[in-house]
Amino acid sequence: MVRPLGLPFDPIERAGETWERRFGPAAAMRAATSVFRVQQILLARFDEALRPHCLTFARYEVLVLLTFSRTGELPLKVIGSRLMVHPTSVTNAIDRLVAAGYVERRPNPADGRGVLAAITDRGREVVELATAALTGLEFGLGDVPDAELDTLFDVLRRVRLGAGDVAGVGPPVR
Repeated sequence: MVRPLGLPFDPIERAGETWERRFGPAAAMRAATSVFRVQQILLARFDEALRPHCLTFARYEVLVLLTFSRTGELPLKVIGSRLMVHPTSVTNAIDRLVAAGYVERRPNPADGRGVLAAITDRGREVVELATAALTGLEFGLGDVPDAELDTLFDVLRRVRLGAGDVAGVGPPVR
């Protein structure tokens, strides 16, 4: 669990005030710094919810992706591109999932050198339990009213699209 800071002031707001006096407008700095802090909070909440299932959020994402696939298996390179992570991170996650008995490695018949990751029955069971834990936690966003969650997604999506997360789609016009 993320350690509550318990400060008598908001450090990001205070930094924004100082920033404005020294450098100028602080809205972008405050927003970006807040995104990083919220990431820390969410990952800590996810880790706490997933720990009883011997999962991290990265490994959970792999299992969910495999359950979403038609056959329950995907090439490692596809997992990396869909989850937007480096191949080394995929290999590490798969190694850990194999060790836990949640995934099996198989040769890719369509690519002689490639490897498929296939979810096991045990992996399917744990993804159900882990999903119940995360949805019970409201994915750590229980402090945000439901009516604002779509707005939050849309705002963050503009940043992702502007960075090129989706080929041929730029950021929406403001």
